[in-house]
Amino acid sequence: MAGSDKPQIYLLTPPEFDLPSFRDQLAAIMDAHEVACLRLSMATRDEIRLSRAADALREAAHARDVAIVIESHLALARDLGLDGIHLVDGARSVRKARSALGKDAIVGTYCHASRHDGMNAAEAGANYVAFGPVGASALGDGTLAERDLFAWWSEMIELPVVAEGNLDTGLAASLAPATDFFGIGEEIWRQEDPAKALAGFVRALG
Repeated sequence: MAGSDKPQIYLLTPPEFDLPSFRDQLAAIMDAHEVACLRLSMATRDEIRLSRAADALREAAHARDVAIVIESHLALARDLGLDGIHLVDGARSVRKARSALGKDAIVGTYCHASRHDGMNAAEAGANYVAFGPVGASALGDGTLAERDLFAWWSEMIELPVVAEGNLDTGLAASLAPATDFFGIGEEIWRQEDPAKALAGFVRALG
């Protein structure tokens, strides 16, 4: 995952899905829109279900030159031929993940709204950091990753940054000049036509 002038789409799977129908839907979306990376972000801890999903989605992603990472499950990232891992504990596990997966793997991590955590993750060898949520929600403690954080990061730090969490097209357009990737998942999957919803975000990014 490398940054470019225009922010890229970093697609997150829903936490729960029917694999055959979702794989087809995902393939159609990746055919219609340029996706930089796919994150398998299932809520289940069933290793068999996770492995089946990873195998199917890896095949679909790699056929379209899209990298695929899995959230949190280090052993599965290593054993299933995925491109890397997305961590959710800031800088804490970055060195361990890098050591386990090797120098060529993608290791990214979610740092909430903590500049300090992001900098530590960068120093520990992360390929990207994600900040969020960027949009308001009744979930969580109400802390948002503000535009100032992304603006500071993009000016001071070379490491790519991902904006995610309760996005809408207005927020995406506002953050686009200071963000390398937009992590988009439930924002489109809960819509009747996810491909059309993603097209709206793509337009917002210019």
